[in-house]
Amino acid sequence: MAGRRTDTRERIQQVALELFAERGYDKTSLQEVAERLEITRPALYYHFRTKEDILASVVDRLCDSIDELMAWAGEQPRTAESRREILRRMSGLMEDQWRPMFRFAQVNQGVMQHNVAGERMRSRIVGMLSVLAVPGADAVKQFEARLAVFAVILGSAPFLFDMDLDEGERADVALEVASKLVTD
Repeated sequence: MAGRRTDTRERIQQVALELFAERGYDKTSLQEVAERLEITRPALYYHFRTKEDILASVVDRLCDSIDELMAWAGEQPRTAESRREILRRMSGLMEDQWRPMFRFAQVNQGVMQHNVAGERMRSRIVGMLSVLAVPGADAVKQFEARLAVFAVILGSAPFLFDMDLDEGERADVALEVASKLVTD
């Protein structure tokens, strides 16, 4: 039963993010989320009472995955191979769960700017930017390390690139560029 509850919560989160990105957070009602899921409002309310609860749960999940990645990265040796593996893991998380949240955040910047969940997400991303930095490296290398993280994140943003690539190809190109930034 717990597995089913988790699956339903994840479906609600996914569908809500899709609707928030399509219609805007402020213009999407919980009724619309329930209708898209083909469930009743009471069934939706069992899992989430408000849109804010849905958004907070998605951000919590994102922050947890960033925290786990950061903890793991902090235990790795400061080698080029470790930095490439960190980038590969970031890219995998982007594919699995970060991309929908970043799409939502891009479309709903005002909501994220004035929301506790948005501040939590921003603080985690800022922290993640330095995970590839090598202590004592010059300013150029420090900047390249931060750009590498941005390359992975931006690789999932089709609106930024006028390239005839599908999501997977774009993510692969972004990862290749990011890897070059931290190993050259």
